[in-house]
Amino acid sequence: MPAKPPLPTAHSTAQLQALGAQLRARRKALRVSSTAAAEAAGMSRVTLHRIEKGEPSVAAGAWANAMAALGMSLVALNAEDAQATRPEPVSGPDLPNWIPVRVRLADYPQLKALAWQVHGTDALTPIEALGIYERNARHLDTAAMSPAEQALLQALQTGLGCKRH
Repeated sequence: MPAKPPLPTAHSTAQLQALGAQLRARRKALRVSSTAAAEAAGMSRVTLHRIEKGEPSVAAGAWANAMAALGMSLVALNAEDAQATRPEPVSGPDLPNWIPVRVRLADYPQLKALAWQVHGTDALTPIEALGIYERNARHLDTAAMSPAEQALLQALQTGLGCKRH
């Protein structure tokens, strides 16, 4: 009788979900449809969707193909190196130019005010957050933005290649 595969841990599941969200954000930033990305990766759209959700049952080769199709690479790091490449949380004008996997509305008051029509979630993807900032730019009070929110907006605009307000 074949052995059952090990169940994924909460940590590995969270890592796959974060990786899937990054992959989806990259696809959206490139303005590539899920169908086109899936075809380029040699898989079905459903498999790509499962990867973007971070499902651990998808084969590692499919993950690598999806990432390669979007100009990304799959790299294994030991825990120390992974920690060293992660931005340290800081406050003030020295905030790093990074993009979170999910943008929590509670952390960014101006975004929360602009996203009044969003229901059923307390976090957005980076693409969704940037879209709300851009569509509602005329209502954005930049003077009232905290340094952290200004850094987020700058990182979204820079990292996702969108226009600056």
